[in-house]
Amino acid sequence: MALGNLTSQFFANVYLNELDYFVKHELKAKRYIRYVDDFVILHRDRKTLVKWHKEIDAFLRGKLKIELHPEKTTIIPLGNGITLLGFRVFRHYRLLKKSNARRIWGRLERFKEKCHAGEMRREDVVRSLEGWLAYAEFANSYKLRKKVTARFNMLFGTI
Repeated sequence: MALGNLTSQFFANVYLNELDYFVKHELKAKRYIRYVDDFVILHRDRKTLVKWHKEIDAFLRGKLKIELHPEKTTIIPLGNGITLLGFRVFRHYRLLKKSNARRIWGRLERFKEKCHAGEMRREDVVRSLEGWLAYAEFANSYKLRKKVTARFNMLFGTI
């Protein structure tokens, strides 16, 4: 299934419901959050997290026939922040991942080219930008959003 497709999200939630049950009821993890196929478990004891990591990996392989991504599955101190859903989440604030923050600049340039080529309307650019701004608003990104809006206004005129 295509990434981003609503049915992909739905079926991931249905399929991984067994993982939710396992983590909450078998492992008895108190601080667990999952969104589609991304999940985080918080615990004070690193040894417990290492043990749970092995148990979750065995459960996913044995029961659901899937495996954890070896490069994306890590145990880190909470003070380092958690990467989740395109954000770096810290105790008292959230930042956009640097790659997400950088990507908007290239998108604006591509939108400009598409508008000049007649492949895209200004209204479509506005809608896309409004979506990105709404997403970015979940992070501490006030200055970045102002810069992006200013760049848009320079390229396309005031919103």
